[in-house]
Parts: sequence; C-alpha cells; structure tokens
Amino acid sequence: MQVITSPPLPMFTRLANAALAFNQRYGRFVVVAMLALLHVAAFRGPADIWARALLLAHLGLLLIWQPLVRGHYRVKGIQLALIALGAVTVMLWLNAWLLVFWVCVLAGVVGGKVFLHQERWQRRYYMLVLLYLLALLAVELLPGIAPRQEIIGEVRLGAQYGLPVLFVVMMLLPTEAEPAEAPQAIDFLYSVFLMLLLGLVILGSFTFMTLGRTSYLEALTYTIFLIAGSVFLIGLAWNPRTGFAGLNVFFSRYVFSIGLPVEKWLYFLAELSQVESSPERFLAESIAGLTRLNWVSGAAWRTAHDGGQHGEVSGFAVEYENAEVALTIYSRHRASPALLWHLRLLGQLLGEFYLAKLREQKLQQQSYVLAVHETGARLTHDVKNLLQSLNALCAVAGQDARADSPELQALIRRQLPVIAQRLSATLDKLQRPRTEDEQYVPADAWWVGLQEHYRGRGVEFAEARLAPGAVLPRSIADSVADNLLQNAISKRHAGLAVSIRVSLECGAALALRVCDTGDAVPPEVERLLLRAPVRSARGLGIGLYQAARHAAAGGYTLAIERNRDGEVCFLLSGPVSPSPPTSKAVETRALG
Repeated sequence: MQVITSPPLPMFTRLANAALAFNQRYGRFVVVAMLALLHVAAFRGPADIWARALLLAHLGLLLIWQPLVRGHYRVKGIQLALIALGAVTVMLWLNAWLLVFWVCVLAGVVGGKVFLHQERWQRRYYMLVLLYLLALLAVELLPGIAPRQEIIGEVRLGAQYGLPVLFVVMMLLPTEAEPAEAPQAIDFLYSVFLMLLLGLVILGSFTFMTLGRTSYLEALTYTIFLIAGSVFLIGLAWNPRTGFAGLNVFFSRYVFSIGLPVEKWLYFLAELSQVESSPERFLAESIAGLTRLNWVSGAAWRTAHDGGQHGEVSGFAVEYENAEVALTIYSRHRASPALLWHLRLLGQLLGEFYLAKLREQKLQQQSYVLAVHETGARLTHDVKNLLQSLNALCAVAGQDARADSPELQALIRRQLPVIAQRLSATLDKLQRPRTEDEQYVPADAWWVGLQEHYRGRGVEFAEARLAPGAVLPRSIADSVADNLLQNAISKRHAGLAVSIRVSLECGAALALRVCDTGDAVPPEVERLLLRAPVRSARGLGIGLYQAARHAAAGGYTLAIERNRDGEVCFLLSGPVSPSPPTSKAVETRALG
C-alpha cells in the first residue's frame, strides 16, 4: 500500500500557525508579553540598540495580536512591504517622538476595543491595558520630549518597577472562554478620537509649558482639565437630555441630506400611482423619474414577466430586491454611506409602491371574478326557483287523473306564461350581464302575479296597501320573494304545520314582509345570515345571501325583522324608485 505524505511546511509558516493558535487560546498573555517588551524598550531609551531589538520583537507580537486582519488571511506583497518598512524604521530611525507617536496609536487601538466589547471582564482587561499605556506616556515618554526635564529619578524609578504590577493584575484577572473563531475588532471612530485627544493633550501641555513658563505636571493638569471640560460641554450640546434637540440632530440631518428629501420622492410616486394604473408602466415611469436625479446615472429593473434599463450604467451600483421586483440603481460617483442609505431607501419605496400596484390589480381581477360569480349564483337561484315552480305544476298534473280538467288547464294557463317570462328575463341577463338595468314594474301587477304564482301552495296574502302608480324593482322583488317563500315552504317538509303570510306596502317606501310560524333561526346562523353563506339543515343561506347582496346593489335592504319561535319575519325595505347608487356605494353596501 502506497502512503501519500504531504510536503513539510516551511519553518516560518509552522511558527506562524503555532503563534496564531497560541494567541487564540492565550490572547491576554500575548498582550502582556507585548507590553513588557515595550516597557523595557521605553525605559532603556530609543538610542539603545537592545531597545530597538526589543521593539522589533514587540512589533512581531503585535502582528499576532492585532485585531485588524484575521489570522488565516494571506498577507499580500504591499502589506509585507509596509511591515518591512516599519521594522526598518524602528531599527534605523527610532527616536523619542516616534516612540510617543507609536504609544498614542497603540492606546487608540486599545481604546477602540474598550468601547466595543460588552463583556465586563474584557472591558476591565483592556481598561488596564489603556491605563498602563497612558501612565507610560505621561511618566516616561512625554518628559523625554518636553521643553524641560522635570520628572525626578525617584518617580521614574517607581514607574519602572511599579507599572509591571499591572501585568500581574492582567494575568490574574478572571476571564471567560472565548470562541476559537471569535472575530477581533475595534471601533475605528473611538480609536481615532482617542488618538486625536492624546495628541491634543501633548501639544496643549507643551504650549502651556512654553508660553506660561509652567512646570510639566502643572501644564499637564491644566490641559487635561481644560480638555475634559470641553468634552463635557460638547457632550451636553450633543445630547442635552432636557427635551431639546442637540447637535446630533443637526449632524444626522447634514449627513442624510444629499439634495433630495424623501418626501419629494414619495410625492412623485403618489402622484404617478394615481395617474398610472398598470403596474409595469408605473414601474417604467418611476425608473425614468429616478434617473432624472443628479446623482443617479441609470437604473435597471427585472420582474417575473418584464425587465428593462434606463440611463447609463456606471461602476457604482446599489441593488434592492423583494418578492416581485429586482432594482439596480447606478450612481455617478462612489456611494458614501449616506448616499447608499438613500439609494436603498428610494429603491425600497419604489418596490413597495409596485407591490401595492400588483395587489390593486389582483383586487380588480378578483372583483371582476366576484361580480361574475355573484351574477351567475343569483341567476342560478332564479332558475332553481323556476324549476321548483315547474315541479309543482308537474306534481299537480300527476295527481289530477283528468287531463282535460278545467282547474288544471286554468292553472297551467296562469303559471306557464309567468314562468316563461321569468326564464326569458334570466336568459337575457346571462347574455348581457354587463348591461343589466333594473326594470320597474307596476306594484299592483307584480302583486297579482305573485299571488297567481303561489296559489294553492298554502301561502296567505294580506291585502296590499299600494299608492296609485306605485312601482317596484322587478328582479329584486322576484329574487327576494321567491327565496323567502321557498325557504318558508321548506319548513313544512319536517311534518310541521307552518303558516306563511305575505304583505306588501308600496307608497312613499317599499316594505315587503314574509312571515311564517316555524322555528326561529338559530343565533349562530342569524349572526351570518344575509351577510355570508351559512350552513343549515335545510340548505338556506346562500340564496338569501345572494338576494341580500342583490338588494343592497339596488339600494334596498333585506333584514330579519323578528326572529322567535312561531314568528319569523323578513323585511325588504327601501325607496320606491331610488336613484342608481355609485359603484363605490354599491361595493360598500355589498361588503357590509
């Protein structure tokens, strides 16, 4: 069996991997060793050759610990050249000013980690590191470049042997285990702020010493308290916490104001949405309006069925995508964070308006389908009622043994023309569903026809109270009366003796009542009856629902007037000849 072995890694690579693994497991010991080398080099002085060698080792440990580049990152050539340049600078041109600058940079990096970490032990740990760097800077490094040397030997000797106590505290500080792949990061803004603040303290102290002829400690004290008071006042002005807007509001307004308020874009989309009904044309016109902005060179969009591009394509693109549309906005210049935020916000607004247009189109289609469905359902119930009338005639003819009976012939002569007329009207509605207009017929003629239609079926008709020349809507009255009477007659199928009474009032207003002495409608059915299809033992519900919607579309109201055992009354009411309602009013009543 052949064994395949991998070539041995170079010595430098193996050492680097071992160092990175050690840093992941014992990161704080790497930091302590790095600070210890810096401590020895600082107190030996930048002119000492061994101090320069120790600083070179200090930079090596810094590369292992540094939070800017991950450990598995492959160093590029230019980055390797920068590292070599730093090493050469340390070895050849190291001086007190360069050492002070390097400690300020290191303090800024550590300060960025202090503000970033949320765990208590990490904040304490990096606060100790920052405290050591500031103490080293104030006691050892700054006096070496100050206009006058005023730090006595005892103070310097105490710092040389006293500051390493912080290293022991750092190593003994209780810590918690970190994940092996936990990213090391810093807060860049706080790091830069802290570096600039340290530079201001150094230059301010030297200014006090030169102009005011003060001592080093006095000048340093004045500068620190002056800067602390200034920072405190700026903090109060930034966020007053007294109910007033601070400088942060004006800063945010400046950062996010780039020439086009979002309100103008919303106003443009709202106007275009009212004018343009097609979603695709709305999207194309919106993209055209978007490219007219000064800082937008072009835009492209893609939907499930269409796509396009407007303007010029640049190398700076901002993308936005939702469930229905994908947008790509091209900027004339490299997008800053504020511009990037604005472009994404504009794309999101456009996408939401496009989704609203798609929903509006789907609602229109559903409304059309619903209208067709309701028309077909209503006419289906008309045909069902006509079929029931024909079944009743057939049943009477089958019971009468004499085919030439005068009563049978009179019944057929009365019923067949009415059934034929209503069937013809139903077929006309099926052929012309969009041009259906309500026909008003004389109330007395309709009342006589209804009595003839239900003669011999156990329906009692009260004396109608009709005004001279009164008219009523024929299709609505037929649909409501047939549904109510058929449902009342169906209650007799359970063997119950149910009386049915119909009354009509047609004067200043229409009032058609159908009452029976059957059982009351159950409460759970009554809540939905006439408002939605319901299930019941006799199947009533869908016919009354369609009749109620038909009446509401014509400006009338069908409701349960009384509902108790032995007295169940339905009432169709409304104006005698109402003006045709608007489509919006019809839709509102139909949905209500």
